[in-house]
Amino acid sequence: MAASFSSSLRGSGALLVLLAAGAVLSGCASMSETVAPAFADPAAYELYDCKQLEAERKALAARTAELQKLMDKAETGAGGAVVSELAYRNDYVSVRGRAQLAEDAWRRSRCRETPPGAAAPAAAPQRPDIKPAPKSGSAVR
Repeated sequence: MAASFSSSLRGSGALLVLLAAGAVLSGCASMSETVAPAFADPAAYELYDCKQLEAERKALAARTAELQKLMDKAETGAGGAVVSELAYRNDYVSVRGRAQLAEDAWRRSRCRETPPGAAAPAAAPQRPDIKPAPKSGSAVR
């Protein structure tokens, strides 16, 4: 009887640990949306112009999508939720925070998307490097 009680207690303890772990992991998932800006420098995009912000927003969106795919792929395996959290969540939260700050700077600067067919302005031709003339006092004899 004592062995039966001990094994049921052990099974209940294991179940309790699993439920607690699930609650913690689900808490982490919902936390990322509200805590994301805390993991990014709020002044990072203060001096960016609209062209720089547009490029940064596209790069951050691509990185966010890449991390989301990696997390989804990791979650398909055994223990994948834990692997996903440990391997990718911190980077994902950081990138989301940076993207949110870049988006805020974009709105503050009242930037507009560049139309897809618009050509980049032509840059002025660069002057070739001019080599200095040899010094007159160092002539070869």
